[in-house]
Amino acid sequence: MTAPGTALGRRSGFVALAGRPNAGKSTLVNAIVGGKVAIVSDKPQTTRREIRGIATRDDWQLVLVDLPGVQRPRDALTERMQRGVERALGDADVALLLLNGEQRIGPGDRFIAEAVRRAGLPAVTAVNKLDRLDRARTVRALAAAAALDVGDAVFPISALRGSGVAKLTDHLAGLLPEGPFLYPPEERSDLPERVRLAELVREQVLLRTREEVPHAVEVEIDELEERDDGLLVVAARVWTESESQKGILIGSHGRMVKAVGSAAREEIERALGRRVHLDLSVRVRSGWRGDEGLLDRLGIE
Repeated sequence: MTAPGTALGRRSGFVALAGRPNAGKSTLVNAIVGGKVAIVSDKPQTTRREIRGIATRDDWQLVLVDLPGVQRPRDALTERMQRGVERALGDADVALLLLNGEQRIGPGDRFIAEAVRRAGLPAVTAVNKLDRLDRARTVRALAAAAALDVGDAVFPISALRGSGVAKLTDHLAGLLPEGPFLYPPEERSDLPERVRLAELVREQVLLRTREEVPHAVEVEIDELEERDDGLLVVAARVWTESESQKGILIGSHGRMVKAVGSAAREEIERALGRRVHLDLSVRVRSGWRGDEGLLDRLGIE
C-alpha cells in the first residue's frame, strides 16, 4: 500500500489565484479547502499576504495561494503586496484568473490576464458571483472572460454558494504535476499561528468600520500564553494611522473595540477549538504602511 504523501499516482502543487480586489479569491479558497483559512470582506484589498489554503484528496493536493489584489504600488505596503503577486506567479505550478461576474472587464483585469499569460503556466479562468446574475448577463460575462484568452477553459462559479466549485477544483487538480504531497493531508493552511489569529481580528475590524479606516488598520499579536487551566491568553495590538481612526475603532464608551474583541475571540475559539481570552488594544503609528521594520514583523513580505 502506498503511504500518504508518496508520489505514486498522486498530483500536487501550487495554484496561484490572481484577480482584481474583491473578485472573491478568499471566499473561493475557503470553499475549496472546506474551512476558513482566509478572511473575507466586501471591502477591496482585504488580502495583504499570500494566504495558502491546502486542499487534499486521495490522489491530489492543491496548495492555493490567495494573492493580494493586484494594484499600482503606492507605498511600502502595496509595493510588497505587488512583489508577492509576482513571486507567487513565478513559483506556482498552475494559475487561476478569477473575475467578478458582476463587473465589466476593465484595464485591471487585462493587466492581470497579461501577467498570467506572461508567467507561462497552465492556466484556467473562472467567473465568480454568477449567483447574482440572470442568464443574459451570465452569457455576456463568460464571453468577455473567454476573450481574455487565459487558459484552456472558463468556469462559471459561485464561490459563496459552492456551485461550479467542484468541477473547477477537479480541473485544477488535473493540471498539477505528478509528485508527493507537499503538506500532511490534515493541514489546511501553512500560515504561522500568530499571523492567522491577527487576520481573524482584522476581519472583525473590516466588518465594522467605514471607508477611511480599513486600509489604515493592521493587527499584530504581541503575546500568546497558555495558562495552567488551559485558557489561551491572546494579546493583540491594532495599529491605526491617526488619532481619529483610533477614536472610531474604540467607539463611544469603548463599544466598538468591545464588539470587535468579542467577535474576534469567538472566531479564534472556533479556529483553535479551545477557550480564549483576547486582550485587544488600539495604538496609533503614523505612516505604518511605509515602516519596513513593522511590515517585516507583520509577515508582509
